[in-house]
Amino acid sequence: MTGPFVSVMPAIVWSVIALCGAATFYGLVAALTMPRLGSASLVREAARRARRARAQPVSVLKPLCGAEPRLYENLATFCEQRHPRFQLLFGVSSPQDPAIAVVRRLQAAYPGHDIELVVDPRVHGSNLKVSNLINLVARARYDAIVVADSDIAVEPDYLEVVTAALADPDVGVVTCLYSARSIGGFWPRVGALFINEWFAPSVRVAHSTGSRAFGFGATLALSRATLERIGGFAALKDCLADDYLLARYARDHGLATVLAPVVVATDVIEPTFGALWLRETRWLRTIRSVNPAGFASLFITFPTPWLVLGALSYALVAAGAGSGACAATRAALAALATATAGGIIARLILHVRASGSWRAFWRDLPLVPLRDVLLALQWLAAAFGSHVIWRGVRVSVANPESEAPPAMTGSANARRPVVEGSDGR
Repeated sequence: MTGPFVSVMPAIVWSVIALCGAATFYGLVAALTMPRLGSASLVREAARRARRARAQPVSVLKPLCGAEPRLYENLATFCEQRHPRFQLLFGVSSPQDPAIAVVRRLQAAYPGHDIELVVDPRVHGSNLKVSNLINLVARARYDAIVVADSDIAVEPDYLEVVTAALADPDVGVVTCLYSARSIGGFWPRVGALFINEWFAPSVRVAHSTGSRAFGFGATLALSRATLERIGGFAALKDCLADDYLLARYARDHGLATVLAPVVVATDVIEPTFGALWLRETRWLRTIRSVNPAGFASLFITFPTPWLVLGALSYALVAAGAGSGACAATRAALAALATATAGGIIARLILHVRASGSWRAFWRDLPLVPLRDVLLALQWLAAAFGSHVIWRGVRVSVANPESEAPPAMTGSANARRPVVEGSDGR
């Protein structure tokens, strides 16, 4: 291989340079936007503003299914709220559900709280979580409603902060970003990196550029009037992507989606590679169905494969050029070195910002290349196929036209993909 190598394949070499450069730029932007949501000062200020306003009573709907690890501890954080008046509604569909015992423990531990267990086997559609919510909302006493997944833990100011924005009549849905805690061994740690170092940074980057096209099951706060305006939970009864579509339907009515400054915690419990692969490819495949262009651009968000490609390209160009490199070759070598080194630095900075402590940084550092390579493989796998595995069931991500909410049927917004464009839980 000689000096003309770069001139023979300039497009390939400069494409690698552009790829590494894009990954570097994204990594730096993602790292810089990390403090903008969830910072302690931001949450404290939001809580102070919420306390100065008149807090409205809140009904919290928690659909449950099974006794997850740390279920009691996570649900107990909702009982420790500083909010002056709230109702906790926990729903299961079976009288044999082991989550019932956990709710009974909560009722015994917090006898002064308004905690109600709803056991209702009625099924209203193909989405059993939404069926649970339909059964729960019938028992909600207050006009402010918060829907929250069962596997999250919150801080005492949570309810005050997420409901404060509902006082604005232009706000439809308030949602929350979340960070992950690994529960178990090796694969939960890898899964936590998926959320903390890929999903959460990508949401922050999108939010900082003005995007509001999201809705996360970790928290969905809305008024009863907004819920009725979009057709109630019944509009989502056959939708796989109920979280995303709830916020989207509100936006279709001209109501804003607001990302609250508070960040909640979620548990990652998948014990095996297979379970983790199914969950994360489900997430990516449904993102593809909601936003094909956005899915296609995800390749710059997991940089390790491209940085390895950049390093290999540098070695090939340098070996082919020898000591008599031409100006074009020297320029390519300099650009390759800069883009690759910059990408490594950006990825390390993002890992630092996402880790939270130096102990976590060093513990998980060897997992970063694995996490990025696994994401690249999952992205390729998610580019094909029309089904996902959800709770052990093979589910199509196609959206029947009849799944448009009643108020939107026949409108330009009637056709929507029924997929989870928000989170992968």
